[in-house]
Amino acid sequence: MKLSEFKFDLPAGLVALYPSENRDESRLMVLHRDSGKIEHKTFKDIVDYFDEGDNFIINDTKVFPARLYGNKEKTGAKIEVFLLRELNKELHLWDVLVDPARKIRVGNKLYFGDGDLVAEVIDNTTSRGRTIRFLYDGEGVDFYKMIDTLGETPLPKYIKRKAEPDDRERFQTIYAENVGAVAAPTAGLHFTKQLMKRLEIKGVEINPITLHIGLGTFRPVDVEDLTKHKMDSENFFVRQPTVDMVNKAIDEKKRVVAVGTTVMRSLESSVSASNRLKPNEGWTDKFIFPPYEFKICNALISNFHMPESTLLMMASAFGGYDLVMEAYRVAIKEKYRFFSYGDAMLIL
Repeated sequence: MKLSEFKFDLPAGLVALYPSENRDESRLMVLHRDSGKIEHKTFKDIVDYFDEGDNFIINDTKVFPARLYGNKEKTGAKIEVFLLRELNKELHLWDVLVDPARKIRVGNKLYFGDGDLVAEVIDNTTSRGRTIRFLYDGEGVDFYKMIDTLGETPLPKYIKRKAEPDDRERFQTIYAENVGAVAAPTAGLHFTKQLMKRLEIKGVEINPITLHIGLGTFRPVDVEDLTKHKMDSENFFVRQPTVDMVNKAIDEKKRVVAVGTTVMRSLESSVSASNRLKPNEGWTDKFIFPPYEFKICNALISNFHMPESTLLMMASAFGGYDLVMEAYRVAIKEKYRFFSYGDAMLIL
């Protein structure tokens, strides 16, 4: 397929700048692949579509406050440093993006807070990318506390406002556990403790994988021929207890539900020769677009994604291109809220 087939015009007013007041009261569009039927519900109604033995797979990654603001030595120029990933724990080496990039050169020192934290630029990686080393002698745990204190919630750039204190909690799933993401697995933002309890009472199993979301999730596709697009690699873990529960659900012909595209990527990166789930960990750059034969899941929960995004492409591969693109047309007409803080879609 071609990139241009995933283009659509989105009115700016439909980009959600804030989450709904209650997580599970976002709107929910339900797509039925067999009939093409489209339903309009509230997210907490999702319980009605599942039964005992069905299995929800969630991504338990935890977002850290990856956006730091500081000053360059000597000139005092203001700079933004976006922490992408830690390269070496002992040396406090990090891959980062810097802005404005033209002002940040190898050898520069960067100061954060009131000079509480200092970093030195030691390498260029891409046009905006740098490797930096934090000059910190204290305990590792204290270093992360400092990042937590000085850092800002890394809201995506399309949320055109400054991060606020409430974002610390709302740009995080309630089951976030393993720190390492620079963006939230947004399909999971709609779950509340009460909703998860209702699913549990109904006999629905909930099991985690971990995929640490990087900025690549927002990287635009810049080739018309999708077979030539290369995804950024992301670190993931699919552990044995989840594998056992998913394979049991497959054997019993129950529903296996990917809560988000990050879960789907992790599971589809961990398929055995007999089309069952296997334990796996490492880095995945799997790119899923139509046509694609899914091996593990038979339901997907997803938010409404950006035009021409890899996330929209995956949803289209799962739900069927025509049905999903029609659903997006309906969503715009019905004024659904889009992107990270927006509404959700359930594809059955």
